[in-house]
Amino acid sequence: MKALALLVALGVGLIAIAALLGGRPAAIGGGVALLAQLWAVTLLRLKMRAPNPQFMARWLGGMGIRFLALGALMIWIVTHRASVPPLPAVFGFLGVLLPLLFLETRFLR
Repeated sequence: MKALALLVALGVGLIAIAALLGGRPAAIGGGVALLAQLWAVTLLRLKMRAPNPQFMARWLGGMGIRFLALGALMIWIVTHRASVPPLPAVFGFLGVLLPLLFLETRFLR
């Protein structure tokens, strides 16, 4: 539980930085990325010590969640172009997701 709280705290900090650099659209993209990462880590955490096929199925599910989140963000951007500029939103998504993804092994302990 402590690791998930640290993940949320780091994610919120990254969202704040993204919002400072890219405004509201970057914060929206970062928020989507944080939710996707939380969901993926929670899914994988349940089977960390499971046999390899079960672990890989959960890992692949986490990757699918991240791609679905990006797809949902892109659909929202396309349908609401006036309210959410595409570039800051996608940069916010990537700017939050990539650091969290690189640190994922720390949160799975």
